[in-house]
Amino acid sequence: MKFLKGLALSLLGFLLFLSLSIFGLALMLNYTILDPNFIASELNRLDTASLARDLIIPQLPQELKDRQFFTEALDNTITDLEPWIKEQASIATYSGYDYLMGRSQSLNLVISLEPVRESLRDNLWQAFQQSLPPELAGVSPDKIKPYFDEYYQQFSQDIPSTFEFTEGSLPPEALAIVEQVREAIGYFQLGYKALIGFMVVLILGIIFLDRQVRSSTRRLGTTLLTFGAVEYGGIFAAKYLTKTQMAQFDIPSSLQTWLPQFYDNLLAPLEIFSLGLLIGGVILLVVSFVYKPRQPVF
Repeated sequence: MKFLKGLALSLLGFLLFLSLSIFGLALMLNYTILDPNFIASELNRLDTASLARDLIIPQLPQELKDRQFFTEALDNTITDLEPWIKEQASIATYSGYDYLMGRSQSLNLVISLEPVRESLRDNLWQAFQQSLPPELAGVSPDKIKPYFDEYYQQFSQDIPSTFEFTEGSLPPEALAIVEQVREAIGYFQLGYKALIGFMVVLILGIIFLDRQVRSSTRRLGTTLLTFGAVEYGGIFAAKYLTKTQMAQFDIPSSLQTWLPQFYDNLLAPLEIFSLGLLIGGVILLVVSFVYKPRQPVF
């Protein structure tokens, strides 16, 4: 009987350790990747102006790159629109997550690009006046304006008036992937709650089978302390190795300064969780040693 009891307690302890490992990762995802507040906050911390320059300007046709006034105007436009870009990114994040998390039954994100068109036009006009060809030097702005309007019309028609991200705008393959992600998130949320209940049952099972305060707290404390120490050490090692490897990748400078902090923030919930379990394990072990059971009275 003692052997079966010990085997059952060992099995419950192993399942609890395994459940804590899975729950730690689920907790991290739930408070980071699956949390629109976290994503919006991290995007707001990103230097979107520098990133936009790094991504957009190299993709311009060589003809536009050779025109210094155009690249200067584009650079000024990106700087002017940085607050607007962050605002729209935040709106898109919350709207997209409402759909993915099942809080909204339709995906309907429409962003007007008129601020982009207007800012680019104003900055181009300023840059155009400062970089006039010799034959237009000294000509009044009223007479120059038709030349600029003709020039601006050549490429402004390629800038859409709105950006739409809806179910109808997605190809069937992409929409199918989005629906799969939406379904997977639903199962994840259900499994997350079920895992919490399962761990509670395991802890109660250990307490019920053991029925002794000292041995129960010692067993639970050992499990929590071991898991917390291993997990916390693993996080520390992962941070060091990831930051070392990150420096070797050829990525935009704006991302080089953003990614390390993002990685730290991503692991923060798991770090707090493991540290909390480590401290909780120490407390339970202390209780197991200082607790004095009641002596039977005859």
